[in-house]
Amino acid sequence: MTAAARVEDLLRECAPQVLGALIRRYGRFDACEDAVQEALLAATVQWPSEGVPGNPRGWLVTVASRRLVDLTRSDEARRRREETVAAMPVPGEQPPDEDDTLTLLFLCCHPELSPASQIALTLRAVGGLTTAEIARAFLVPEATMAQRISRAKQRIKAAGARFRMPPPPEVADRLRVVLHVLYLIFNEGYTASSGPDLQRNDLTSEAIRLVRAVHAQLPGEGEVAGLLALMLLTDARRPARTGAGGALIPLAEQDRGRWDTASIAEGVALVSDSLARSALGPYQVQAAIAAVHAEAPSMAATDWAQILVLYRILERIAPNPMVTLNRAVAVAMVDGPRAGLAVLDTVGLARHHRLDATRAHLLAMAGDTEKAREYYERAARGTASIPERRYLEGRLRNL
Repeated sequence: MTAAARVEDLLRECAPQVLGALIRRYGRFDACEDAVQEALLAATVQWPSEGVPGNPRGWLVTVASRRLVDLTRSDEARRRREETVAAMPVPGEQPPDEDDTLTLLFLCCHPELSPASQIALTLRAVGGLTTAEIARAFLVPEATMAQRISRAKQRIKAAGARFRMPPPPEVADRLRVVLHVLYLIFNEGYTASSGPDLQRNDLTSEAIRLVRAVHAQLPGEGEVAGLLALMLLTDARRPARTGAGGALIPLAEQDRGRWDTASIAEGVALVSDSLARSALGPYQVQAAIAAVHAEAPSMAATDWAQILVLYRILERIAPNPMVTLNRAVAVAMVDGPRAGLAVLDTVGLARHHRLDATRAHLLAMAGDTEKAREYYERAARGTASIPERRYLEGRLRNL
């Protein structure tokens, strides 16, 4: 790894901690974020040539605090607040030892925000991605994403949110929102909903990094460990998911020798430990399913009966149409494609390309080629992902 890359990784790790420290001290999310971005820019320029300071986070807090004071003093609209500025703590004071990443995540996932705004603000403030990078990930203009992030900050301010952990009765609900946002970020990175690329590795890596940060602060939370395990076990397949030109390779055809064994070992250990000592939750069950797949030497040798049991448990504790769709596949592998098709008929999902693709796959397994062609055509028309569309069109040609 180059010196510049090491500095970039260090800055990405420090950024949410520095932003949290400033917000805790001064409030004013917008101004604090601007000051932190300028401090990060200064570090990007200075550290590769001058060396990383002994206390990187303290250096960034000091520089950002000085910049924040300068910004406040130069703002004509706030000249009346010079007494407040003068009373601010000295910028060179030692920053607090606590890591505010989790508190910042809770703030970015405030319940007053829409899921789209929660994702955008989390990636911007905690993940350290630029507005342009987030806009590219979700295929919207940079100006649109900038407005979305700005509105999210204004909404948090209007809601009177303070930079602190929510009271104990609210922590569990807010943590569920945080984990759901990180799960959505990972899923968008693992299988992009639209565009020319199947995967966005920057998003999957960032989601894993942030869940690791939450797990470090809440090691006893089974669902946090479950989500981290699920991401690691799923991401372990990434090297084998695409072929020449980014073509999608389905699970049954992947070269399992290319799977990341270190990630699999870590994920299996995490989910095994969390299942042994924590109340069962949906991320843990999904991680257990991913572990069964990861430990199978081939598609044929997969313990589909165990996977079916796990999907039935998941459907009971966290029912949704996609879980039922996946259970249908497991049923087909255990009891035959016609049994799986009968389960698909119960999926409460409007027209969706994954439902059509799954139906086409099971119809092909059952030997009903004509109907399989019809549903592969519908699925190909329904997806905005170019690699998925090409894969479905390839299946259609093979029929």
